[in-house]
Amino acid sequence: MARPVSILHLHSTFSLGGKEARSVRLMNAFGDRARHTIVSGMPDQLGARDAIAAGVSYEIAQNPPPLVGRPSVARFEAIARFMRRFDLVLTYNWGAIDGVMAKRVFGKDTPPLVHHEDGFNSDEAGGLKRERNYYRRFALPAAHALVVPSEVLHRIALDTWKQPPARVHRIVNGIATAAYAGAPDPKAIPGFKRKPGEIVVGTLAGLRAVKDLPLLVRAVGGCSSRIRLVIVGEGPERQTILDAAENMGIDDALVLPGFLSAPHRFVGLFDILALSSKSEQFPIAVIEGMAAGLPIVAPPVGDVPYMVAAENAPFIPQRSGEVPLRDAIEALARDPALRKTVGAANQAKAVAEYDENIMIARYAALYETAMGRDARLF
Repeated sequence: MARPVSILHLHSTFSLGGKEARSVRLMNAFGDRARHTIVSGMPDQLGARDAIAAGVSYEIAQNPPPLVGRPSVARFEAIARFMRRFDLVLTYNWGAIDGVMAKRVFGKDTPPLVHHEDGFNSDEAGGLKRERNYYRRFALPAAHALVVPSEVLHRIALDTWKQPPARVHRIVNGIATAAYAGAPDPKAIPGFKRKPGEIVVGTLAGLRAVKDLPLLVRAVGGCSSRIRLVIVGEGPERQTILDAAENMGIDDALVLPGFLSAPHRFVGLFDILALSSKSEQFPIAVIEGMAAGLPIVAPPVGDVPYMVAAENAPFIPQRSGEVPLRDAIEALARDPALRKTVGAANQAKAVAEYDENIMIARYAALYETAMGRDARLF
Protein backbone atom coordinates (compact mmCIF):
# COMPACT_ATOMS: atom_id res chain seq x y z
CA MET A 1 0.00 0.00 0.00
CA ALA A 2 1.27 3.50 -0.86
CA ARG A 3 2.35 5.80 1.96
CA PRO A 4 -0.60 7.89 3.21
CA VAL A 5 -0.65 11.46 1.97
CA SER A 6 0.29 13.94 4.69
CA ILE A 7 -2.10 16.92 4.65
CA LEU A 8 -1.83 20.12 6.68
CA HIS A 9 -5.11 21.96 7.33
CA LEU A 10 -4.81 25.64 8.28
CA HIS A 11 -8.21 26.76 9.58
CA SER A 12 -9.40 30.16 10.72
CA THR A 13 -11.31 28.23 13.39
CA PHE A 14 -12.05 24.53 13.86
CA SER A 15 -15.38 24.84 15.63
CA LEU A 16 -18.02 22.94 13.71
CA GLY A 17 -19.41 25.26 11.05
CA GLY A 18 -20.02 24.66 7.38
CA LYS A 19 -16.43 24.63 6.15
CA GLU A 20 -15.27 22.53 9.08
CA ALA A 21 -18.07 20.01 8.56
CA ARG A 22 -17.08 19.64 4.91
CA SER A 23 -13.38 19.38 5.75
CA VAL A 24 -14.09 16.63 8.29
CA ARG A 25 -16.37 14.81 5.85
CA LEU A 26 -13.54 14.74 3.32
CA MET A 27 -11.10 13.53 5.97
CA ASN A 28 -13.49 10.71 6.85
CA ALA A 29 -13.97 9.82 3.17
CA PHE A 30 -10.21 9.70 2.51
CA GLY A 31 -9.82 7.23 5.39
CA ASP A 32 -6.41 5.58 5.72
CA ARG A 33 -5.19 7.07 2.43
CA ALA A 34 -4.28 10.30 4.24
CA ARG A 35 -3.15 11.55 7.61
CA HIS A 36 -3.96 15.04 8.79
CA THR A 37 -2.50 17.79 10.92
CA ILE A 38 -4.92 20.53 11.96
CA VAL A 39 -4.09 24.09 12.96
CA SER A 40 -6.78 26.47 14.19
CA GLY A 41 -6.21 30.21 14.09
CA MET A 42 -8.33 30.25 17.27
CA PRO A 43 -6.62 27.49 19.28
CA ASP A 44 -9.52 26.98 21.67
CA GLN A 45 -12.05 26.47 18.86
CA LEU A 46 -11.68 22.75 18.12
CA GLY A 47 -15.21 21.36 18.35
CA ALA A 48 -15.15 19.90 14.82
CA ARG A 49 -12.69 17.20 15.86
CA ASP A 50 -15.57 15.41 17.58
CA ALA A 51 -16.97 14.64 14.11
CA ILE A 52 -13.78 12.98 12.84
CA ALA A 53 -14.44 9.28 12.37
CA ALA A 54 -12.70 6.62 14.39
CA GLY A 55 -9.67 5.29 12.55
CA VAL A 56 -8.87 8.54 10.72
CA SER A 57 -5.27 9.51 11.45
CA TYR A 58 -5.07 13.10 12.66
CA GLU A 59 -3.45 15.37 15.19
CA ILE A 60 -4.04 18.88 16.47
CA ALA A 61 -0.72 20.70 15.97
CA GLN A 62 0.93 21.74 19.20
CA ASN A 63 2.52 25.21 19.26
CA PRO A 64 2.35 25.86 15.52
CA PRO A 65 3.42 29.25 14.16
CA PRO A 66 0.54 31.72 14.61
CA LEU A 67 -1.79 32.21 11.65
CA VAL A 68 -2.92 35.64 12.79
CA GLY A 69 -1.09 38.81 13.68
CA ARG A 70 0.62 41.70 11.98
CA PRO A 71 2.37 40.79 8.72
CA SER A 72 5.90 39.75 9.60
CA VAL A 73 8.75 38.27 7.61
CA ALA A 74 9.69 36.12 10.60
CA ARG A 75 6.14 34.80 11.01
CA PHE A 76 5.74 34.06 7.30
CA GLU A 77 9.07 32.25 7.26
CA ALA A 78 8.05 30.18 10.29
CA ILE A 79 4.77 29.19 8.64
CA ALA A 80 6.55 28.22 5.42
CA ARG A 81 9.09 26.15 7.36
CA PHE A 82 6.24 24.36 9.14
CA MET A 83 4.47 23.63 5.84
CA ARG A 84 7.52 21.89 4.34
CA ARG A 85 6.79 18.78 6.43
CA PHE A 86 3.69 17.93 4.39
CA ASP A 87 2.61 16.73 0.94
CA LEU A 88 -0.31 19.15 0.63
CA VAL A 89 -1.48 22.28 2.45
CA LEU A 90 -5.15 23.24 2.62
CA THR A 91 -6.01 26.73 3.85
CA TYR A 92 -9.48 27.98 4.74
CA ASN A 93 -10.91 31.52 4.69
CA TRP A 94 -9.44 34.89 5.60
CA GLY A 95 -8.24 33.67 8.99
CA ALA A 96 -5.74 31.35 7.26
CA ILE A 97 -4.75 33.62 4.35
CA ASP A 98 -1.32 34.16 5.92
CA GLY A 99 -0.57 30.53 5.13
CA VAL A 100 -1.02 31.44 1.46
CA MET A 101 1.07 34.58 1.92
CA ALA A 102 3.84 32.53 3.55
CA LYS A 103 4.00 30.37 0.44
CA ARG A 104 3.98 33.48 -1.75
CA VAL A 105 6.96 34.97 0.10
CA PHE A 106 8.91 31.83 1.06
CA GLY A 107 7.58 29.30 -1.42
CA LYS A 108 10.78 27.44 -2.21
CA ASP A 109 10.43 23.72 -1.39
CA THR A 110 6.95 24.19 0.07
CA PRO A 111 4.24 21.70 -0.94
CA PRO A 112 1.31 22.60 -3.20
CA LEU A 113 -1.42 24.60 -1.53
CA VAL A 114 -5.15 24.81 -2.21
CA HIS A 115 -7.05 27.72 -0.67
CA HIS A 116 -10.77 27.57 0.19
CA GLU A 117 -13.06 30.58 0.60
CA ASP A 118 -16.48 29.80 2.07
CA GLY A 119 -17.76 33.22 3.07
CA PHE A 120 -17.20 36.20 5.30
CA ASN A 121 -17.46 37.12 8.96
CA SER A 122 -19.70 39.89 10.24
CA ASP A 123 -16.98 42.50 9.65
CA GLU A 124 -17.36 41.95 5.89
CA ALA A 125 -21.01 40.94 5.72
CA GLY A 126 -21.99 44.43 4.59
CA GLY A 127 -19.18 44.78 2.06
CA LEU A 128 -15.68 43.51 1.37
CA LYS A 129 -12.73 45.38 2.85
CA ARG A 130 -10.53 46.91 0.19
CA GLU A 131 -7.26 46.12 1.95
CA ARG A 132 -8.23 42.46 2.27
CA ASN A 133 -9.06 42.33 -1.43
CA TYR A 134 -5.59 43.64 -2.26
CA TYR A 135 -4.00 41.20 0.17
CA ARG A 136 -5.82 38.26 -1.43
CA ARG A 137 -4.87 39.46 -4.93
CA PHE A 138 -1.21 39.41 -3.93
CA ALA A 139 -1.25 36.14 -1.95
CA LEU A 140 -3.50 33.89 -4.04
CA PRO A 141 -1.21 33.44 -7.07
CA ALA A 142 0.87 31.20 -4.78
CA ALA A 143 -2.02 28.73 -4.50
CA HIS A 144 -2.42 25.86 -6.93
CA ALA A 145 -6.16 26.54 -6.87
CA LEU A 146 -8.87 28.54 -5.14
CA VAL A 147 -12.06 26.65 -4.27
CA VAL A 148 -15.41 28.33 -3.66
CA PRO A 149 -18.84 26.74 -3.12
CA SER A 150 -21.13 29.45 -4.49
CA GLU A 151 -21.84 31.48 -7.61
CA VAL A 152 -21.51 34.67 -5.56
CA LEU A 153 -17.99 33.80 -4.40
CA HIS A 154 -17.05 32.62 -7.87
CA ARG A 155 -17.85 36.06 -9.26
CA ILE A 156 -15.94 37.75 -6.43
CA ALA A 157 -12.89 35.55 -7.07
CA LEU A 158 -12.83 36.49 -10.74
CA ASP A 159 -13.90 40.12 -10.65
CA THR A 160 -12.66 41.43 -7.29
CA TRP A 161 -9.70 39.21 -6.46
CA LYS A 162 -8.67 39.04 -10.14
CA GLN A 163 -7.94 35.31 -10.16
CA PRO A 164 -7.50 33.47 -13.48
CA PRO A 165 -10.65 31.48 -14.33
CA ALA A 166 -8.67 28.25 -14.80
CA ARG A 167 -7.52 28.32 -11.16
CA VAL A 168 -10.91 29.05 -9.58
CA HIS A 169 -12.97 25.92 -8.92
CA ARG A 170 -16.60 26.06 -7.84
CA ILE A 171 -17.45 22.86 -5.97
CA VAL A 172 -20.88 22.89 -4.34
CA ASN A 173 -21.23 21.46 -0.86
CA GLY A 174 -22.75 18.02 -0.55
CA ILE A 175 -23.97 15.63 2.13
CA ALA A 176 -25.00 11.97 2.41
CA THR A 177 -28.56 12.76 1.39
CA ALA A 178 -29.83 9.20 1.87
CA ALA A 179 -29.02 9.35 5.59
CA TYR A 180 -31.54 12.17 6.07
CA ALA A 181 -34.44 10.29 4.50
CA GLY A 182 -34.98 7.96 7.45
CA ALA A 183 -36.93 8.60 10.63
CA PRO A 184 -35.12 10.89 13.10
CA ASP A 185 -34.22 9.78 16.62
CA PRO A 186 -36.67 11.47 19.04
CA LYS A 187 -33.99 11.38 21.76
CA ALA A 188 -31.16 12.81 19.64
CA ILE A 189 -31.46 16.37 21.02
CA PRO A 190 -30.81 16.55 24.78
CA GLY A 191 -33.47 18.52 26.60
CA PHE A 192 -35.91 18.49 23.69
CA LYS A 193 -39.32 16.90 23.70
CA ARG A 194 -42.02 18.00 21.31
CA LYS A 195 -45.17 19.22 23.02
CA PRO A 196 -48.65 18.81 21.51
CA GLY A 197 -49.52 21.57 19.09
CA GLU A 198 -45.96 22.93 18.81
CA ILE A 199 -44.22 23.81 15.58
CA VAL A 200 -40.48 23.23 15.80
CA VAL A 201 -38.19 25.71 14.07
CA GLY A 202 -34.60 24.54 14.07
CA THR A 203 -31.22 25.67 12.86
CA LEU A 204 -27.63 24.40 12.85
CA ALA A 205 -25.05 27.13 13.23
CA GLY A 206 -21.96 28.18 15.08
CA LEU A 207 -23.06 30.66 17.73
CA ARG A 208 -21.15 33.55 16.15
CA ALA A 209 -22.12 37.14 15.45
CA VAL A 210 -22.27 36.63 11.67
CA LYS A 211 -25.08 34.08 12.14
CA ASP A 212 -27.21 36.80 13.82
CA LEU A 213 -29.12 34.24 15.87
CA PRO A 214 -30.66 36.86 18.19
CA LEU A 215 -32.52 38.07 15.09
CA LEU A 216 -33.95 34.56 14.62
CA VAL A 217 -34.98 34.54 18.28
CA ARG A 218 -36.80 37.85 17.80
CA ALA A 219 -38.47 36.62 14.60
CA VAL A 220 -39.77 33.48 16.33
CA GLY A 221 -40.79 35.53 19.35
CA GLY A 222 -42.92 37.71 17.11
CA CYS A 223 -44.91 34.79 15.67
CA SER A 224 -48.44 34.12 16.87
CA SER A 225 -48.13 30.35 16.36
CA ARG A 226 -46.86 28.18 19.19
CA ILE A 227 -43.23 27.59 18.25
CA ARG A 228 -40.30 25.81 19.87
CA LEU A 229 -36.92 27.11 18.65
CA VAL A 230 -33.96 24.68 18.62
CA ILE A 231 -30.50 26.11 17.88
CA VAL A 232 -27.86 23.39 17.54
CA GLY A 233 -24.31 24.68 17.81
CA GLU A 234 -21.79 26.22 20.13
CA GLY A 235 -19.86 29.47 20.21
CA PRO A 236 -19.27 32.82 21.90
CA GLU A 237 -22.77 34.25 21.25
CA ARG A 238 -24.56 31.78 23.50
CA GLN A 239 -25.37 34.26 26.28
CA THR A 240 -26.47 36.92 23.79
CA ILE A 241 -28.96 34.43 22.35
CA LEU A 242 -30.25 33.53 25.82
CA ASP A 243 -30.64 37.22 26.64
CA ALA A 244 -32.62 37.81 23.43
CA ALA A 245 -34.96 34.92 24.27
CA GLU A 246 -35.53 36.29 27.78
CA ASN A 247 -36.24 39.76 26.40
CA MET A 248 -38.81 38.29 23.98
CA GLY A 249 -40.39 36.18 26.71
CA ILE A 250 -39.66 32.88 24.95
CA ASP A 251 -36.75 31.61 27.05
CA ASP A 252 -38.88 28.57 28.00
CA ALA A 253 -39.39 27.81 24.28
CA LEU A 254 -35.68 27.90 23.38
CA VAL A 255 -33.51 24.77 23.30
CA LEU A 256 -29.72 25.25 23.09
CA PRO A 257 -28.22 21.75 23.25
CA GLY A 258 -24.73 22.80 22.08
CA PHE A 259 -22.86 20.98 19.34
CA LEU A 260 -24.36 17.66 18.24
CA SER A 261 -22.74 15.26 15.82
CA ALA A 262 -24.61 13.22 13.20
CA PRO A 263 -27.23 15.83 12.23
CA HIS A 264 -29.10 13.25 10.14
CA ARG A 265 -30.32 11.83 13.46
CA PHE A 266 -32.18 14.99 14.48
CA VAL A 267 -32.79 17.46 11.62
CA GLY A 268 -35.99 15.60 10.75
CA LEU A 269 -37.35 16.52 14.20
CA PHE A 270 -37.78 20.08 12.94
CA ASP A 271 -40.82 21.30 11.01
CA ILE A 272 -38.95 24.26 9.49
CA LEU A 273 -35.25 24.94 9.12
CA ALA A 274 -34.42 28.64 9.47
CA LEU A 275 -31.30 30.74 9.01
CA SER A 276 -30.75 34.36 10.02
CA SER A 277 -27.17 34.90 8.86
CA LYS A 278 -25.76 38.22 7.73
CA SER A 279 -23.48 36.34 5.35
CA GLU A 280 -23.59 32.86 3.82
CA GLN A 281 -22.45 31.34 0.56
CA PHE A 282 -23.64 27.73 0.13
CA PRO A 283 -24.64 26.67 3.64
CA ILE A 284 -24.58 22.98 4.44
CA ALA A 285 -27.39 23.45 6.97
CA VAL A 286 -29.73 24.37 4.12
CA ILE A 287 -28.83 21.17 2.26
CA GLU A 288 -29.36 19.14 5.45
CA GLY A 289 -32.80 20.64 5.92
CA MET A 290 -33.70 20.03 2.28
CA ALA A 291 -32.50 16.42 2.43
CA ALA A 292 -34.69 15.87 5.49
CA GLY A 293 -37.71 17.14 3.57
CA LEU A 294 -38.06 20.50 5.33
CA PRO A 295 -39.08 23.93 4.07
CA ILE A 296 -36.32 26.54 4.44
CA VAL A 297 -36.69 30.10 5.72
CA ALA A 298 -33.64 32.34 5.33
CA PRO A 299 -32.51 35.79 4.26
CA PRO A 300 -31.49 36.14 0.58
CA VAL A 301 -27.78 35.68 1.31
CA GLY A 302 -25.23 33.94 -0.90
CA ASP A 303 -26.65 31.20 -3.08
CA VAL A 304 -29.55 30.38 -0.74
CA PRO A 305 -32.25 31.74 -3.12
CA TYR A 306 -30.94 29.43 -5.87
CA MET A 307 -30.29 26.40 -3.68
CA VAL A 308 -33.87 25.76 -2.62
CA ALA A 309 -36.60 24.32 -4.84
CA ALA A 310 -38.86 26.71 -6.75
CA GLU A 311 -41.71 25.90 -4.35
CA ASN A 312 -39.58 27.24 -1.47
CA ALA A 313 -38.74 30.57 -3.15
CA PRO A 314 -41.57 32.56 -1.49
CA PHE A 315 -40.07 31.77 1.92
CA ILE A 316 -36.68 33.31 1.16
CA PRO A 317 -37.70 36.93 1.76
CA GLN A 318 -36.29 39.53 -0.61
CA ARG A 319 -35.55 41.78 2.36
CA SER A 320 -33.41 40.91 5.36
CA GLY A 321 -34.60 41.57 8.89
CA GLU A 322 -36.69 39.98 11.58
CA VAL A 323 -40.12 41.01 10.22
CA PRO A 324 -39.78 39.32 6.78
CA LEU A 325 -38.27 36.27 8.51
CA ARG A 326 -41.12 36.21 11.05
CA ASP A 327 -43.76 36.42 8.34
CA ALA A 328 -42.21 33.57 6.34
CA ILE A 329 -41.98 31.35 9.44
CA GLU A 330 -45.57 32.18 10.42
CA ALA A 331 -46.95 31.34 6.96
CA LEU A 332 -45.36 27.89 7.07
CA ALA A 333 -46.19 27.30 10.73
CA ARG A 334 -49.90 27.73 10.00
CA ASP A 335 -50.05 25.37 7.01
CA PRO A 336 -48.89 21.74 7.45
CA ALA A 337 -49.86 20.81 3.88
CA LEU A 338 -47.72 23.64 2.53
CA ARG A 339 -44.77 22.53 4.68
CA LYS A 340 -45.11 19.01 3.29
CA THR A 341 -45.28 20.15 -0.35
CA VAL A 342 -42.32 22.52 -0.08
CA GLY A 343 -40.29 20.00 1.91
CA ALA A 344 -40.83 17.24 -0.66
CA ALA A 345 -39.67 19.51 -3.48
CA ASN A 346 -36.57 20.47 -1.50
CA GLN A 347 -35.77 16.84 -0.75
CA ALA A 348 -35.97 15.87 -4.43
CA LYS A 349 -33.61 18.69 -5.39
CA ALA A 350 -31.12 17.83 -2.64
CA VAL A 351 -30.90 14.20 -3.75
CA ALA A 352 -30.50 15.16 -7.40
CA GLU A 353 -27.92 17.95 -7.00
CA TYR A 354 -26.26 17.96 -3.57
CA ASP A 355 -25.21 14.40 -2.81
CA GLU A 356 -21.76 14.19 -1.25
CA ASN A 357 -20.25 11.58 -3.58
CA ILE A 358 -20.04 14.15 -6.36
CA MET A 359 -18.41 16.68 -4.02
CA ILE A 360 -15.90 14.21 -2.58
CA ALA A 361 -14.81 12.99 -6.01
CA ARG A 362 -14.21 16.55 -7.23
CA TYR A 363 -12.17 17.54 -4.18
CA ALA A 364 -10.12 14.34 -4.33
CA ALA A 365 -9.34 14.89 -8.02
CA LEU A 366 -8.29 18.50 -7.38
CA TYR A 367 -6.03 17.60 -4.46
CA GLU A 368 -4.45 14.71 -6.39
CA THR A 369 -3.77 16.98 -9.36
CA ALA A 370 -2.18 19.57 -7.08
CA MET A 371 0.22 16.99 -5.65
CA GLY A 372 1.07 15.53 -9.04
CA ARG A 373 1.33 12.02 -7.67
CA ASP A 374 -0.42 8.70 -8.15
CA ALA A 375 -1.89 8.45 -4.66
CA ARG A 376 -5.62 7.90 -4.55
CA LEU A 377 -7.66 9.80 -1.98
CA PHE A 378 -11.15 8.52 -2.87
